[in-house]
Amino acid sequence: MHFFLSRRRFLLAAAAVVLLLGIFLVSFAAGGIQVRTPVAAGKTVYQNEKASIDASNLNLGVITGRYNDGKNVRIKVQITKDGGITYTYNLNNGGSSETFPLTEGNGQYTVKVYENTEGTKYALAYSCGLNLRLEDEFAPFLYPNQYVNFNSNSAVVSVAADLVAGVSSDLDKVSAIYHYVVDNFTYDYHLAQTVVSGYLPDVDAVLAKRTGICFDYASVMAAMLRSQGIPCKLVIGYAGTAYHAWINVYIQGTGWVDQLIYFDGKNWSLMDPTFISSSKNDPSVRKYVGDGTNYSQKYAY
Repeated sequence: MHFFLSRRRFLLAAAAVVLLLGIFLVSFAAGGIQVRTPVAAGKTVYQNEKASIDASNLNLGVITGRYNDGKNVRIKVQITKDGGITYTYNLNNGGSSETFPLTEGNGQYTVKVYENTEGTKYALAYSCGLNLRLEDEFAPFLYPNQYVNFNSNSAVVSVAADLVAGVSSDLDKVSAIYHYVVDNFTYDYHLAQTVVSGYLPDVDAVLAKRTGICFDYASVMAAMLRSQGIPCKLVIGYAGTAYHAWINVYIQGTGWVDQLIYFDGKNWSLMDPTFISSSKNDPSVRKYVGDGTNYSQKYAY
């Protein structure tokens, strides 16, 4: 009886802590993997009659946005850190919340919600300022967001858990996931030629088809690695003159590996799953991929 009461007190105390903090909900995937899932807890909300920004998870580097006005128009969200670049996202107009990352580190951010008026013209619907102080510098690259969208029930989470079963080091986990994507995915040239602005990867659909464009490859790998607690950036920029997406990964004991990420036991090479997969490991492509000067980062998600 004493054990039961102690356990009950412990569970009640734990629940109270989560409720009071209102920070995040941790759910569990196959194999007991913790999938970090931010929730719009309603603890800190900035809003007007048109839109709302839930900053309850601000210290994790993620916010949720919602358009409340009900107009059947296109909605944009822009997030800018003072002195930094502007990130622009689409937001649904159906009143559902969507998660957006703040990836430029600590500092003052401005979040603006715009609604389409006509053609390519937009009007400001709402704006607020946020002062970001991260509790964990890696948090924005461990949680799902609009570009790396997964949850505890996602197939990519289950597959990642199977791929790294029995593997202890982060480096070996990265290698296992990387080789799985490189060996099993093919490039979707038709999608590449027809993709429209605003396209977002559906990681489970890409996994099922085992085909996609660079954005899909990077999103699937980022979701898999984040589900394993490995910080991963989905990077969009240029490979030469071509607009491209790839990933950067944080390796414990090594740090952020931003340009040379694949380790063959002796040397690092850039972690670009698209080029390596579509080229079937052609040495000339591997050489290009391994030369970080061919890549220039513009955004990180």
